[in-house]
Amino acid sequence: MVTLNRIYTRTGDDGSTRLATGAPVSKASLRVEAYGGVDETNAAIGQARQHVATDPTLDAMLERIQNDLFDLGADLATPEQHGKPDWEPLRVLDSQVERLEREIDQLNDEMAPLTSFVLPAGSPAAAALHVARTVCRRAERTCVALAETEGEIVGEPALKYLNRLSDLLFVAARWSNDKGRADVLWTPGATR
Repeated sequence: MVTLNRIYTRTGDDGSTRLATGAPVSKASLRVEAYGGVDETNAAIGQARQHVATDPTLDAMLERIQNDLFDLGADLATPEQHGKPDWEPLRVLDSQVERLEREIDQLNDEMAPLTSFVLPAGSPAAAALHVARTVCRRAERTCVALAETEGEIVGEPALKYLNRLSDLLFVAARWSNDKGRADVLWTPGATR
């Protein structure tokens, strides 16, 4: 359990922070950027939830996802290292990815077929979910860049989770547009 009695510590005033392992790093490090992107995704989903509060199915999914994103942030803040730490690090699991896949299928089964690319528009809920989707994609790109950095390890389930999450947010946006019936579709060349 986390207990926060004091919010400011002044220890980061020099531009550094500590990972969950206690290792000091620059706040500009790619690892900090990666879990910061996950935090941004979580905040964007929190904002979107203000628009879906009357949809108990979608709101419950997004609430679970917000909790998962804290797990993912903890995973990224605790890089794998040589030797066993004194505690069991929290890691995203394949079962969390599989739950997202089931939820995507659940939402998608009730939707109108997709006949074109969808503009990030429609209802306020759909627009907010599209913003969350794009923030999630950016977080995913940062995590991939971290995983491709020599000496850095990002668990495969963590990368899969972000990829599936952006898919779920796309489907959730369509769901929020009257299950796809009120999607705003792209018309190629319409403004020429």
